Amino acid sequence: MRIPPIHIEYPDWVESTVDWDRRYTTDEEKMRLAIDLSRENVVRGTGGPFGAAIIEQGTGALVAVGMNSVVRLNNCTLHGEMVAFMMAQSRLRCFTMRSDDGPVYELATSCEPCAMCLGATLWSGVSRVLCGAHRDDARRLNFDEGPVFPESHAYLEARGIEIVHGVLREEANAVLELYRASKGIIYNR
Repeated sequence: MRIPPIHIEYPDWVESTVDWDRRYTTDEEKMRLAIDLSRENVVRGTGGPFGAAIIEQGTGALVAVGMNSVVRLNNCTLHGEMVAFMMAQSRLRCFTMRSDDGPVYELATSCEPCAMCLGATLWSGVSRVLCGAHRDDARRLNFDEGPVFPESHAYLEARGIEIVHGVLREEANAVLELYRASKGIIYNR
């Protein structure tokens, strides 16, 4: 039996929506990008209410974006953060974004990462994570974020990954509510 290859690509709207040349220098600008991606994903019917971006710290250069693609591409691992990690590492041609002499990268994500994405954050090589909505906000929609504990965040922080919670939380939560109102699929129950 021949299993078809896995192919991950952005929805068509990404190229016309994302400004790849813009510099994202403030936490709010970075988070607004992640939130905009999550909103577009809902409005255009291409996935769940989660968006993410990988940005080079210091320069604010955008490396990659991600949006929830679980249902669109029939793959339970394609959360917004995971797509952002995969696309960034593909673009940078590396399995880690951490190096002793290279740029430093950060993740902006519209909602606190689930257990899977939190684990991938450790291995991705990013040095900083900006989170919008709280995991409890996602849980109110019945998304099961898995076993994430305060110790989970402490573990990452002990390994040099800074985590900033609640950046533009209300704006990020509004996208979750938009998804609820549009009766979006809760795919991990």
